Amino acid sequence: MKKNKPGVTKDIYRPKTAAAVILLGLALLIVTMCLSIIYGAADISVSTVWQSILHYDPQSTQHQIIHRLRWPRAVAAALIGACLAVSGAIMQGMTRNALASPSIMGVTAGAGFMIAIGFALFPSASNVMLLFLAFLGAGLGIMLVFSIGALSKRGLTPIKLALAGSAVTALLSSISTGIALFFDISKDISFWYAGGVAGVQWVSIKLLLPAAIVGILIALFISRSITVLSLGEDVAAGLGQRTGVVKFLGTIAVLLLTGAAVAVGGTIGFVGLVIPHIVRFIVGPDYRLIIPCSAVIGALLLVISDVGARVVNPPFETPLGAITALIGVPFFLYLARREGRGL
Repeated sequence: MKKNKPGVTKDIYRPKTAAAVILLGLALLIVTMCLSIIYGAADISVSTVWQSILHYDPQSTQHQIIHRLRWPRAVAAALIGACLAVSGAIMQGMTRNALASPSIMGVTAGAGFMIAIGFALFPSASNVMLLFLAFLGAGLGIMLVFSIGALSKRGLTPIKLALAGSAVTALLSSISTGIALFFDISKDISFWYAGGVAGVQWVSIKLLLPAAIVGILIALFISRSITVLSLGEDVAAGLGQRTGVVKFLGTIAVLLLTGAAVAVGGTIGFVGLVIPHIVRFIVGPDYRLIIPCSAVIGALLLVISDVGARVVNPPFETPLGAITALIGVPFFLYLARREGRGL
């Protein structure tokens, strides 16, 4: 190790930095979740929140608001943020595409498309059925994007995948809008268009949590392989890696994480694009560190964004997707300009 150039090993693998990011991120996440519970249409004091945790009174209106509305909303925002951030990290690692994310690659649009079909054809669809449809739609979005990108003469360059994803997103979103207008279900699916966690109940958390846990565990299981795969498929194959198995497991994780997130929170964009880049800059290129750090920072970003959605224009709520877009769009334009040289 002494013969290596100074800083090489440190730049590649930074476990201490990652541990600090996770601990600090978790501490800030707890604080912001508390703020999410306190602030809203009716502000609630910290003492009331603490009392509702220790001595819940079902007769108290504020205690009911905390347990039935504020707590599930804060938990949903954290889980959805973690799901989208990890999903984006997996996609960027597997495709070696800096522009890859669930929202840009057509995954969230595909999930929203199938949810629109579900509302149109099955008006009384259960939450479980909507979750299943979201998984199918996420798979449809991925399949369309890679199919279109594969038709390119010069192969799947990062910018061409992003363009294909934008085209598929526009197509599926337009069809979803047409379905909503034709079947008169615009109000029913407007939540998924705007994106948000207002009104999320514990029943939705019960569906989201298992998918999030399984998806993140799969991501952690293949994180080392994704690091190797991010160096290039030829390099990974030369090192004896079964790239097909890694890509299959990674795709399953993306479908679980994105499908569950969209089914509960709607089409919240750019979290999966921005967070992995920020984390990669801090902890380096090793996905054993990127994935857990992305989960924590993604959860933190979305909880902060949800609090911001409530305080930007009180007493009205700004769509959560609009808040994340304010952060993500400039970042996307910067990345697209940098990656445009690969055309």
